[in-house]
Amino acid sequence: MDYNFDKIIDRRNTDSIKYDFALRRGKPDGILPLWVADMDFQAPPAVIDALTDKSLHGIFGYSENREDYIEVLQNWFASQFDWHIEPNWLVKTPSVVYAICTAIRALTNKGDAVLIQQPVYYPFAESVLINERMLVINELVYSNGRYFIDFEDFENKIKQNNVKLFILCSPHNPVGRVWTQDELIRMGDICTKHGVIVVSDEIHADFIYENHIHSVFANLKPEFSDITVTCTAPTKTFNLAALQISNIFIENRAIRHKFKKEVSKSGYSQLNIMGITACKAAYSNGLEWLMALRTYLVGNLEFARTFLSEKLPQIKLVEPEGTYLIWLDFKELGLSEAQLEDLIVNKAKLWLDAGEMFGAGGAGFQRINIACPRSILEQAFIQLEEAVSQL
Repeated sequence: MDYNFDKIIDRRNTDSIKYDFALRRGKPDGILPLWVADMDFQAPPAVIDALTDKSLHGIFGYSENREDYIEVLQNWFASQFDWHIEPNWLVKTPSVVYAICTAIRALTNKGDAVLIQQPVYYPFAESVLINERMLVINELVYSNGRYFIDFEDFENKIKQNNVKLFILCSPHNPVGRVWTQDELIRMGDICTKHGVIVVSDEIHADFIYENHIHSVFANLKPEFSDITVTCTAPTKTFNLAALQISNIFIENRAIRHKFKKEVSKSGYSQLNIMGITACKAAYSNGLEWLMALRTYLVGNLEFARTFLSEKLPQIKLVEPEGTYLIWLDFKELGLSEAQLEDLIVNKAKLWLDAGEMFGAGGAGFQRINIACPRSILEQAFIQLEEAVSQL
């Protein structure tokens, strides 16, 4: 099939967080949004068809997945990542962030130390702090336009703070790293050595650029699978965030029991039927659409790379290895955080994600979502160029 990712679909007045709540979130009306990580593309036709059929049935009673749902998940992860999951590993939750918070409560006590690697997806820190755990940061090292792990600091932080749980972001949001097997194994060996449970957020695993390979952390060694809560979802991949469905895999029976008990304590039970329907349709019949989307995103990335190089050389692209989010280094402009925010919001009239929200190491950076029609991306960069030219 031909998929028209250039088609602009008006999302305004659809209760879209991305488009309809600028004023409520302190942004000027009419601002061009490229912030939150959902896409401006319709879901795959197979998903829309399945949801339409379910809607036309007209009964939305209590629902649960059947065995074929598990088979679809098994086929997807085996074919895409050579990862062979067992049905009893699965715990379904409405979102990955919900799962992370659940894991924190289930597997640590108040006051326990939880490690994250900033700059990183900001709900990680929020989830640790709101659940009254101690936040420990292994800051990523930014060198020559690329991010690296400080393994000595990683292990020292674990030992010094008696860290109980590590939240891994793989692929990493926002810096775009796809961790190599060697990097993952080195982190995993340290966690195994010190008895640290790993919550691995792998929600962006389906967006990997050429010459990079996503390795499922739990699949690298049996001892890693025994300490890992693997968080996955079709929501980023197929633009289904509002349907609230994620698939969490936990091989260790004791860890899984604690996790499921905490889910039950929250009062949550069955997923909504539309989430189940969409997930099954996406993983069953969405691969062709996803392959076309990946190609389109490569074109968007090339546009951004070329535009910055030719017209905004002061702004550096941190070359992404995965995700549809790009991380831009504005530090050469020499602006304070307040001045940079003014440049982006009031002069360029863009709504991006300011780097500082991802941690102190994100100061001077901005995250941009490139999962939109190229004409929108072009307009955003033109507005940015015009604003920078006036400095």
